[in-house]
Amino acid sequence: MRRLAAIAAALMLGACTPLMVQQAGAPPTGFLGPRLEADAFVSFDGARLGLTRWEAQSPPRAVVVALHGMNDYANAFHLAAPYWAEHGVTTFAIDQRGFGRSPHRGVWGGDDLMVQDLRTLTSAVRALFPGVPVVVAGESMGGAVAIEAFASDQPPAADRLILMAPAVWGWSNQPLPYRTMLWMAAHFTAGKVYEPPRWLTRRVKPTDNIEELIAMGRDPLMTWGARSDALYGLVSLMESAWRSTGEIEVPVLYIYGANDQIIPKEPSFEAAERLKPTDRSAFYAKGWHLMTRDRQGPVVWDDLLSFILDPAAPLPSGAPRIPGSPTLPNAPISAEAATGRGPGA
Repeated sequence: MRRLAAIAAALMLGACTPLMVQQAGAPPTGFLGPRLEADAFVSFDGARLGLTRWEAQSPPRAVVVALHGMNDYANAFHLAAPYWAEHGVTTFAIDQRGFGRSPHRGVWGGDDLMVQDLRTLTSAVRALFPGVPVVVAGESMGGAVAIEAFASDQPPAADRLILMAPAVWGWSNQPLPYRTMLWMAAHFTAGKVYEPPRWLTRRVKPTDNIEELIAMGRDPLMTWGARSDALYGLVSLMESAWRSTGEIEVPVLYIYGANDQIIPKEPSFEAAERLKPTDRSAFYAKGWHLMTRDRQGPVVWDDLLSFILDPAAPLPSGAPRIPGSPTLPNAPISAEAATGRGPGA
């Protein structure tokens, strides 16, 4: 039996396929360095990443660097960013490596490469808008990338961070059958693309905005399905993000929706519990996963705008904090409470 087990193990190891992760390229001859173009961001290694910008009509009061979620692209911010632009905020949203218009679509970009792209983009924006607050906003997977970047010893050159239902459902929180199946799929069928079954897509919704879901389904730049090694890389990224929220130095706004069917409550609440008492969190009773695209999206746009412009200000919606988080209260403090002259004082 021992010999049979050893032979089986050897056969399994021999059948393993390497997990594919993108690597930084060599800058082309004559490379002039990272730069922002009309519809692309040229990163540190010369890679051209898809870029969408929404510019304020006057000199911006703040600039947002935006990161989308898994299988999405820069268009994730097409509802919130125009609203912010009307209020003096310019937004630069990129297609992260492997997504949208960026190179090697479908192949996992890897934590190191995506984090370095964020650092490079933030520095380019900072140089273009000296003296203007720079805010990073990450949704889902983009939030996990941002957490890892800001928790590192080389954080991006930004003034504050917005995390929108960040992807924090890592190995520590995944059920054992999920972990086992994903490990086997990634190591034996790394290049296979898995698509969610129809019954699952009917039951699990990222937003209650049906019109937006239909538009996403018709968008050729959206990605449907994922390679098993990309899913493996995503879960590893989520694990790192889940562990690291307490290591972020800049002010943070962490938001989460009560109806989120993509990232479970338990790891989300645990990640929010690690925030600083000077950070903010918001829990939306009508929120889903893609909160800027939900039917109540305008409420979220306004809260995010408030934090973008002034992280010390209470959120306009007065949304409660995420349960268990030690963050600042969001409801405005009344003049009576502030002076201690309320009834009976």
